[in-house]
Amino acid sequence: MRILRLFFLASIWLGFALAAQAQAGRITGVVQDSVTHEPLPFSSVFLANTTLGATTNENGLFVLDRVPKGSYDIVGSYVGYRLSKQSITVAAGATAPAVTLRLASSGPQLGEVVVKADAHQEDNYRKFTDLFVGRTAFSKQCRITNPGEVDVDFNDTTKTLTATTDSYVQVDNKALGYRLKYFGMHFRYNETSEAVSYEGQTVFEEMKPKDEAQRRQWAANRLAAYNGSQTHFLKSVYDNKLSDNNFMAQQVRLVVPLRAGRAEAALRKKTTPFTAAEIDSLRAWAELPPIAQLNPVARPIDSLRRVAADGRVYLRFPDELQVVYFGEAPDPAYTAPMSPIGPAEKTMPAKRQVSRLTLVVPETEINPNGTLANPFDVVPGEYWGFQRIGEFLPLDYEPPVTATKRTSAAVK
Repeated sequence: MRILRLFFLASIWLGFALAAQAQAGRITGVVQDSVTHEPLPFSSVFLANTTLGATTNENGLFVLDRVPKGSYDIVGSYVGYRLSKQSITVAAGATAPAVTLRLASSGPQLGEVVVKADAHQEDNYRKFTDLFVGRTAFSKQCRITNPGEVDVDFNDTTKTLTATTDSYVQVDNKALGYRLKYFGMHFRYNETSEAVSYEGQTVFEEMKPKDEAQRRQWAANRLAAYNGSQTHFLKSVYDNKLSDNNFMAQQVRLVVPLRAGRAEAALRKKTTPFTAAEIDSLRAWAELPPIAQLNPVARPIDSLRRVAADGRVYLRFPDELQVVYFGEAPDPAYTAPMSPIGPAEKTMPAKRQVSRLTLVVPETEINPNGTLANPFDVVPGEYWGFQRIGEFLPLDYEPPVTATKRTSAAVK
């Protein structure tokens, strides 16, 4: 009886595996020199922000199999050449049109290295790693293994910290079991506005666990990093499963303080020239920060997305969103108030993560895997703004279905 049960379970697993493989797509192509169109053998090709990559053969050809359907940036890399990137869409069970990646030479290398003396270089590098890698419990288990490849600079005039690399930054994440290679990184932090931005092309490599216990710990940590993340939220919007996946989205409006708004409106009705005092008042009112007002009612799904006739899904909402994820406590290092606006602490479950999301365009397309066609169309804040590389998962990560269902059932 036990043998039959095992055979039955193995058959189910094989059926799921074959079904998943049938839904996967395929990408083929070639990597060439942009001037001569000669093939570049043994160059690297990868889908940005995934674990999917390949090396070209002696003819510059490559094949990427088992690619989940969706839209990706495919990137080519070769020593002495600049990165080449193209956008590509992969359909389920189909081979995408052949890709030609043409790489431009990065030019002759200088024979000497000029080192700039900077007494604050170590402090600048520490600030960069703190902002880039993060301060979460998972981030503390990350390490940049090639710090010499990072060029960090601070501009005293603009109060801007920048970090770049000619190759890639390698980060070993021992909390999630991934090795990240961050190609073409451009990092920027402004001390005045405290705005942080960084862009590049990342490829993930699965690290080998030392034992079964570490493998299980990595799986648990990856699920914890995924649950409540921006990707999890966007996929829930795409699938129309916000409440099923323990999310609540509320509308946030930014308004001018009422008293200042009324005073300014009354003053602007004047038909005579403004006095010096009145001009000072107008300037002061213009500099007042807006006040965030929260609508406590959960936003219906139709107010968050638009489903086009061809089935594509677009994120759309006015002003800002407050997004609450229930069932998982925030990282211990996150010390900001978890509900700066809205209901009092005692009216909300203790285990929750509260984030903000601003849409800077009227609408933006959501891919089936929960990514955006243009990630720069949104600005995350609060808890999502706190998370960094320590919680960074590849786009092809898929949470266990049974674990997700257990989490949802436990919260309900």
